[in-house]
Amino acid sequence: MRFRTEFVVAVLVLAAAPAGAERITYCCNDENGRQTCSDVLPPQCYGRAYREINSQGITLRRVEAPLTPEQRVQREQETRRKREQERLAAEERRQAQALLDAYSSERDIELVRDRVLKDIEKSLAQAQERYQEAAERHKQLSEEMQFYRKKPAPKDLLDAIKENESELRAHGSVVEAKTKEMEAVRAKYDEDKRRYIELIRGRSAGVDPRPR
Repeated sequence: MRFRTEFVVAVLVLAAAPAGAERITYCCNDENGRQTCSDVLPPQCYGRAYREINSQGITLRRVEAPLTPEQRVQREQETRRKREQERLAAEERRQAQALLDAYSSERDIELVRDRVLKDIEKSLAQAQERYQEAAERHKQLSEEMQFYRKKPAPKDLLDAIKENESELRAHGSVVEAKTKEMEAVRAKYDEDKRRYIELIRGRSAGVDPRPR
């Protein structure tokens, strides 16, 4: 009776197996470094990297071991780093294309630069003029204060001096800001020109210098 039962079970198992199904063997290195293989994943392979091998001995798939918390953190950091690199490269490609679309020659860049500088120079000249006027007013007020070296100065004179000093600071700040703005504009268009020449030369040589 027992033999009959085992025979029936074997027949059922064979019937359930797909026709022509390829046998898969699972192999890994255990904690001692010894290779362990079986037609089902051996307990020694749990939590470890393993391979799936067909009957011809060809590795069909490699499964990595589960990551430790530290490894997960490292992988996430590496993923973020790669994404940031890709984002920066894409942005640089966009800027390079925008530069090529904006200008048709180096001379175009110089003309735009000169036009922008001219507008800033005009604002700078106005600020310098106002500063000079405030400086002259400051000189006049200082001379008036000489009459009050040994006695209290009138309130309206003290208020005028205070207001004049505020004007000097304000106009001086504008002059400084416009001067720095001109320097920044020159640097920007110098870099645009340098990059434009690099892109054009790369295109002429059949090499795209834009990041991929």
